[in-house]
Amino acid sequence: MKNEITVSASKIKRKKKFVKIVKLSLLIIILLLLISYVVMGLIYNGSTFSISLDKNLYLDKNVIIYDDSDYKVFRSELFAPTVDMFDNMSGTWLPKDIDSSTGGSHNGDNYVAYTFFIENMGEVSVDYWSEVIIDDVIQNVDAAIRVRVYKNGEETTYAKTSIYGTPEKGTVAFESETLIAQDHVEGFEPGDKNKYTVVIWLEGNDVDCTDNILGGEIKLHMAFNSEFVED
Repeated sequence: MKNEITVSASKIKRKKKFVKIVKLSLLIIILLLLISYVVMGLIYNGSTFSISLDKNLYLDKNVIIYDDSDYKVFRSELFAPTVDMFDNMSGTWLPKDIDSSTGGSHNGDNYVAYTFFIENMGEVSVDYWSEVIIDDVIQNVDAAIRVRVYKNGEETTYAKTSIYGTPEKGTVAFESETLIAQDHVEGFEPGDKNKYTVVIWLEGNDVDCTDNILGGEIKLHMAFNSEFVED
């Protein structure tokens, strides 16, 4: 009888231990999911595209970025409001005067469009490097994305290399998996101002624009640096 009670007590103890491990495991899984949700929210909510300015440019050289000519203040970042949901479209549908904006967000139904300026408010000539960078991508949506950059009216459209290893028609291929484009501006004199308009859309004519990228998301930023930053 004593032996049976010992065995029974041992089974109960093992069962309690197993239940405790299961509860702890579930708690850890829920915590990890919560952390992932918060992180993804920080990454993707609020902005698909942002612009950052190297502190050496605005603190030491008095170079500024702004999207309102009547509100020129020193800041290190600008944020372009996002579009709630992208549907694919053709780049030919974009307004012909999309670069005529005086500044700020001018999104359409299925594209992000943002105009801003960089200006030398200092007293010395400077050089700067600009880069358009992919921060994160979900569901390989970068395979069909298009990024068009207007610089003082001159436009260049960037796309990921096609499945054949060549640039998509009418585009310049991404520099790498994470670097879309880079540019070096020399001799940016006091009083000089460059105007940029960045347009982002999902190109429906791209062969990679299939159901496989449904639910995909992408986050980009454009960085202005005082020195070349190697990818």
